[in-house]
Amino acid sequence: MDPHRKDPYLDVTAAGGLLPAMKEAAKLDGGEIWPVPWITDAIVIETARGHVSVVPATEERLFRVRVHVPGFTWDVPGFTWDIGSTGDLRLLVEMVVTWRDGVSFDELAARFTFLELDDFARALERGEPTSSQWADLLSVEYHRRQWNLLRRLHADEVLRNMFPVMSHGAVRLRVDLFDGASRQVRVHELDGERYEVCAGVPGASWVEVPAGDLIACLRAALNEE
Repeated sequence: MDPHRKDPYLDVTAAGGLLPAMKEAAKLDGGEIWPVPWITDAIVIETARGHVSVVPATEERLFRVRVHVPGFTWDVPGFTWDIGSTGDLRLLVEMVVTWRDGVSFDELAARFTFLELDDFARALERGEPTSSQWADLLSVEYHRRQWNLLRRLHADEVLRNMFPVMSHGAVRLRVDLFDGASRQVRVHELDGERYEVCAGVPGASWVEVPAGDLIACLRAALNEE
């Protein structure tokens, strides 16, 4: 940023940074709001509906708001989506506190017009993020090559209750969407009759599994037998 340009975050700078500015505005407990060390000036607030992060833009006064579902314990960072942005710090903090308090998404959208709450965000409120994610993966053309595997997994009464994520051609199933340490497993289709399965623990290896044993193997890996 040009040092001769006016600082668009004078109030934030005067407060000592975004973290103390938000704490002062929200009167939040120290344990409920913290900086993200690997992203300059990013702030995270833990809530029952995901981690809300605030990232200030560099070229203009704009606080970008995102919701992040904690990632896997191994090589998947999690699930993140943008829900809006505003240049009003107090309005931003009021929205974060309201979100954290569990106010309905309809009320949030009515009170904070800068929010953009998509279908997945609303599925969180309905308690249906898993079914929404399955529906999305089974309908998006981009995942056509994995549809046979996805349908096989979704047909099982246990596995369809696991949260699915696509990554590098494999399907990852996770027991608890909001728990980064939750049991999880990864499965990759080789040829329709053979699959590779990798348990969700650090250092785990891929194991080849025939089609007839796939469901039992995945259930065992998820401790759901």
